[in-house]
Amino acid sequence: MTTIVHLLRHGEVHNPDHILYGRLPGFGLSERGQRQAITVAEAVAAHDIVHVVASPLQRAQETAAPIAGAHRLDVHTDERLIEAGNFFEGKRVAVGDGALRNPKYWPQLSNPFRPSWGEPYLDIARRMLGAVYRARAAADGHEALCVSHQLPVWTLRRFLEAKPLWHDPRKRQCSLASLTSLVFNGEELVDIVYSEPAGATDPKVTGA
Repeated sequence: MTTIVHLLRHGEVHNPDHILYGRLPGFGLSERGQRQAITVAEAVAAHDIVHVVASPLQRAQETAAPIAGAHRLDVHTDERLIEAGNFFEGKRVAVGDGALRNPKYWPQLSNPFRPSWGEPYLDIARRMLGAVYRARAAADGHEALCVSHQLPVWTLRRFLEAKPLWHDPRKRQCSLASLTSLVFNGEELVDIVYSEPAGATDPKVTGA
């Protein structure tokens, strides 16, 4: 029996100060992000989606809403889909800008493999995997859609592909409003399919 769990990254966020907003409240979708959410809803309108679940953060809930509405479903919430914890939350962190230029913060950058500045990659992968398997069970034989965030989605994908979890953030394949679709035969993962129904975005853009 085939079940598909789609991991959807939220749409663009209204972030005029270009900070790393992380888990901070009050960061909703921009007008472009709202259009991206609608575009994804239209792209998956014919899919057999029976379960929609999202991170508790506002931008994820707003991205999930038009998709759930199109399938006449409620949006469930799973805390395990939340953005990764990060020491630099609330600060500007573009390369050569803001907090990264301040020597007092450099010790937080000492270990990129864990990483030293935030939630360990392995912890992210494990919680995301738990959320995926709960969604897979809820949609058994059909499709589920989980709205999460770039780093959690990308970390889980690398974990499932047996790749090192540390990586160059500039090379993540996880555009805004993109779908990373996990295909299961029973409980066995048999394929991972990536798509960009709302188009590609630059992974180097801070706060996107």
